Amino acid sequence: MKNTINILLMQLPIGTPSPDNNSPIDFSDPFNIIVFIILPIVAVVLYFYWKKTKHRDNE
Repeated sequence: MKNTINILLMQLPIGTPSPDNNSPIDFSDPFNIIVFIILPIVAVVLYFYWKKTKHRDNE
């Protein structure tokens, strides 16, 4: 079992972020709110708007 864990750990290159050293997203920072909440919502809305206008152009 220990040998398997060592083999798996050797697969991660040095300097690559791993789930062990990541911190949770801090939503008290306005930048994180914009990047992780507002921009994805805007991207989805714009995608559906684009698909709707593309569908109208085809008719």
